[in-house]
Amino acid sequence: MGVQHISNGSGRQSGTWSRRGILAALGAVPAGAALAGCSSSADASAATGGKGATASVKSATKKATITVTPVSGTKKADFTTPVEVTVADGTLASVTVAGNDGSTLSGTFNDAKTTWTSAKNPYSGTKYTVTAKAQGAADETVATFTTKSPGETFIGYFTPEADSTSGVGMPVSINFTHAVADRAAVQKAITVTAEPEVEVVGHWFSDTRLDFRPETYWASGTRITLSLDLKDVEGSDGVYGVQSKDVTFHIGRAQISTVDLSTKEMVVKRDGATLATYPVTGGNAQHTTWSGIMVISERFKQTRMESSTVGLGDEYDISDVPHAQRLTTSGTFVHGNYWASTAVFGHENTSHGCVGLHDAKGASDSSVAGYKFYESSMLGDVVIVKNSGEKTVEASNGLNGWNLSWADWKAGSAV
Repeated sequence: MGVQHISNGSGRQSGTWSRRGILAALGAVPAGAALAGCSSSADASAATGGKGATASVKSATKKATITVTPVSGTKKADFTTPVEVTVADGTLASVTVAGNDGSTLSGTFNDAKTTWTSAKNPYSGTKYTVTAKAQGAADETVATFTTKSPGETFIGYFTPEADSTSGVGMPVSINFTHAVADRAAVQKAITVTAEPEVEVVGHWFSDTRLDFRPETYWASGTRITLSLDLKDVEGSDGVYGVQSKDVTFHIGRAQISTVDLSTKEMVVKRDGATLATYPVTGGNAQHTTWSGIMVISERFKQTRMESSTVGLGDEYDISDVPHAQRLTTSGTFVHGNYWASTAVFGHENTSHGCVGLHDAKGASDSSVAGYKFYESSMLGDVVIVKNSGEKTVEASNGLNGWNLSWADWKAGSAV
């Protein structure tokens, strides 16, 4: 029979249909087509063995994609920013970052576990291997990169020497090979700890010198650890540290020697008890000896002393001064003296600023005061000079920071 057309364009009837006509038209649909048209999705899946549905689910599941920064294969990666690992369409299960120098970088995930960030920046001049795995993934993602080397570097030379034993006055003194502009960054990268524990504070004397000390002298037997974590710390614009090391020092017995230039006498005390008393001679009226607290920083069994090196022209040049122990950078020593009359010691101040003890030429006579005091001393021992007629020595002139009050010392810290 003729069936009125339904427009595909509008979905509206082009004429009027009766209910009977509709039923008649439906009745004309073949039985197989009707059954097929009325089947459910479950029936369809069953009819195909479920393969169509499974393929549809698989095509909708995206594979997790891991990205590493710096990009794998980078040869001159930046070392001033952390390593970052991110994942798309998944979560991270594990991340490890290992350097070819044996170091590793630890890090943390964000709450969603889609990003991992290293706690510290990578080191310069180091090849790193990053191994990351997404949750549920069968394979790991491996990336490698190499960080660039800094263009300009600095190091810190430290006193005392590693594994040495010093007197109770020895500070930890660090001299840098390049002026430091960011003092806070550099000081934060250096720690000095003591056993038994005591507060230790740093003090900047200049942009190239940083000293550490406690409020009072170290306790006898103290073990001191200096940790230099300066590698890749930017001390000045474009200038980076290279050191990453720990060193230890030890403090020996407590020897404090007091020189009174009004009585021309030095009293040596060890662990609180008087060890010896020696007659001395100090600086004369024209060349007074510094007063204050000084620390022995160098020791020489014999050394040359020449007046021109301390701005005194050609007044003296002695090639074999015995038992010389440096107290200041500017040239103050406590040393043996064999050229002055024995009557001078304990009675007159005749030197050019040093503290002298009677001694013998050749530095081998064990009976004289110069020899005895030298043999009883060590680096870091304290020598206090009073009644010299001179002002107190500058704290930066030698290892003499003890002349600053604790408040003034802490004021020189950058952190």
